[in-house]
Amino acid sequence: MKTTLLIVEDEAPMRRLLELSLGEEGYNTQSVETAEAGLKLLQAGNVDLVLTDLKLPGMSGLELLEAGRHLRADLPFIVMTAYGTVESAVEAMKAGANDYVLKPFSLDEIKLVVRRTLDVRRLREENRDLREALGKRYDLPGIVAQSPKMQEALGMVERVAQTNSTVLICGESGVGKDLIARAIHQRSRRSRGPFLKINSTAIPENLLESELFGYEKGAFTGAASSKPGKFELADGGTLFLDEIGDVPPPVQVKLLRVLQEREFERLGGTRTVKVDVRLVAATNRDLRAALEEGTFREDLYYRLNVVPINLPPLREHKEDIPALAALFLRKCCESSGKKIDGISPTAMERLTQFHWPGNVRELENVIERAVALSQGNVLEPADILLDEPAQKPAAGASGAPFLPEGLTLEQWEDEMIREAMRRANGNKSQAARLLGLSRNALRYRLSKLGFAVEAEE
Repeated sequence: MKTTLLIVEDEAPMRRLLELSLGEEGYNTQSVETAEAGLKLLQAGNVDLVLTDLKLPGMSGLELLEAGRHLRADLPFIVMTAYGTVESAVEAMKAGANDYVLKPFSLDEIKLVVRRTLDVRRLREENRDLREALGKRYDLPGIVAQSPKMQEALGMVERVAQTNSTVLICGESGVGKDLIARAIHQRSRRSRGPFLKINSTAIPENLLESELFGYEKGAFTGAASSKPGKFELADGGTLFLDEIGDVPPPVQVKLLRVLQEREFERLGGTRTVKVDVRLVAATNRDLRAALEEGTFREDLYYRLNVVPINLPPLREHKEDIPALAALFLRKCCESSGKKIDGISPTAMERLTQFHWPGNVRELENVIERAVALSQGNVLEPADILLDEPAQKPAAGASGAPFLPEGLTLEQWEDEMIREAMRRANGNKSQAARLLGLSRNALRYRLSKLGFAVEAEE
């Protein structure tokens, strides 16, 4: 059955152009000039996606979005707006729009946005099916994922890999975000193309723009020749941008343009370079908090957060530790030439009881150290050297522990959030006041804890 698109546009030439162009792509199209007429069609059903202008006579596109979402919460909306009203587009994204395009736009761009939005909708539907499926397991080379939380993450990798959607991988340092990014590339249609990685924190701020977008000869002192940037070198493939939350504001503007228009100019150049690159971004920062602080652009956040994949810290999927430890032991033995047959039960218990603030990366380092120092053919507890905090309080400090015993700061914060929700009887506004947080900041933390968080009204 063909996908049906509803086009709501008051300018007749634009409406007709969209109708013809999207019809050539194989979609069924229905077009109207007012939001009121569009709402009647939505009430009749049989619409799979709505493409609407924001500024319309009578009811606005934003009001249509709110009314349409009331009828069908899962109905995708794409909003169109002029360059001068980007803020309105961001407000629409907050209200639940799936994407937006800025006028004037090319027909290729609108086709790409429609295709991407429908892909994401399909992904979410399949992910719901994944959660309901019994016994479905995913296995990716080099990634240990026996726990339900990691299986859910791998399920998202399998589904998003076959699309061109931008992916935002979130998680603490050391959880394996780079492995997930590479797995997305390797299982995508771009697997024969390049996979390039750039860490924004490893490059000085004044050089990051030239690393990403390249530069022309003479663009700055020392630029003796022209040089392509990572976006050009990754053309036809995937660019993995790690620690996206630390990208400075001027570079954020150019990233937004690449995501919207697939084009940019080199530093010091005037020629527009067009690229076909899939961006996979990662962060260990709370980007919602960065939005509130004003250090990260809202429009870029919504462009990046098309398909989020949240990787849990190791302390939340300890059932994976035995398999991870065995994998690292095998790798270390192969590289060092030592013959160690396994890990004793008491040593494994020591590993599973540790809280792992450095996550999987720290576990790998501990196993590598144990292999290097071990004198037997089995790792024993004495071989497992963990970076445990000193138990003795600092001079002048009280004898009481700084945190409840056995809890990390993050775990203690999670408990405080749960306690606030209990005291507020589930009222998020009251719980936010108890914690001294904004409602949006609390909603983000609740979503990380697995609470059902409804869309803002």
